[in-house]
Amino acid sequence: MASVRNRNETLIAYLFLAPFLIAFVVFLGYPILYSLYLSFHETTVFTDWFNIFGDMRWAGFGNYSDLLFNDFEFWWSLYRTLIYALMMIPAQIVIGFFLAVLLREKLPGRDFFRGAYFMPHVLDVFVVGTIWVLIYSPNYGLLDVLLTRIGLKSAGFGMILFLAAMSNIPESVYEAADIDGANFWQKHRHVTFPLVKPIILFLIITGLMGALNAFTEIYAMAATKYAQGGPFIDAFGHTVGVTKVSGFYLYKTFEQGDYGRAAAMSFLLLIVAFTISVFNARLLRSEKV
Repeated sequence: MASVRNRNETLIAYLFLAPFLIAFVVFLGYPILYSLYLSFHETTVFTDWFNIFGDMRWAGFGNYSDLLFNDFEFWWSLYRTLIYALMMIPAQIVIGFFLAVLLREKLPGRDFFRGAYFMPHVLDVFVVGTIWVLIYSPNYGLLDVLLTRIGLKSAGFGMILFLAAMSNIPESVYEAADIDGANFWQKHRHVTFPLVKPIILFLIITGLMGALNAFTEIYAMAATKYAQGGPFIDAFGHTVGVTKVSGFYLYKTFEQGDYGRAAAMSFLLLIVAFTISVFNARLLRSEKV
């Protein structure tokens, strides 16, 4: 009887999960598999627009090899993405942790500031990008120099995660630190920081994903004036755009009708993100708390 009851409960659970599983397969699983199939084919702007996916030529690993060995702009986009990530992710973690430490204390108006710092994160990315265009404007920008490149939008998200993690730290741990004579910064350096390392790993991984997929903010801030990812500079004998990060380059490749190449690029970016994420996970987990 117990096995029959367990089987019935399992069946009921799958019935409740069925709507999500169907939506997942139709809107996520199938597109991923088809993108993989598409990455091994070649399409151009001359492909039959009434039979786009039927009028494709088999390319094998041609799209991948061309990106890796013949496409300077692909490697340039990864380089610009790395710079973008190095500016964004540390700022997100450091500023978020600092804000969480301050707003964890019983300060006047801390609930207001918690909401105020998190508010930019819930705004549409395109809207935020447009606001930053106005801020950066050399003619009428409000803070075109003061707040350049410090990633305050993501800091609110990190702050909320750090606050949630800190709320789970027993007060007895801090009381023991007080008995040992630890001051304010020593308690957070030797107690709080080691105990929130899982949040740091999460922010690194999500920040990396955000950097590799960065498009909307770049499009809002640069594409209207520089359609190809400019302003442009000369680098290693090539004229390249300084804002052409990998997500923006992927969009431009797709926009040009080169769907197979764009699909191949997306899977190469997935491999890059997965490799770096695994390395960071092992690095943080190997450190003794």
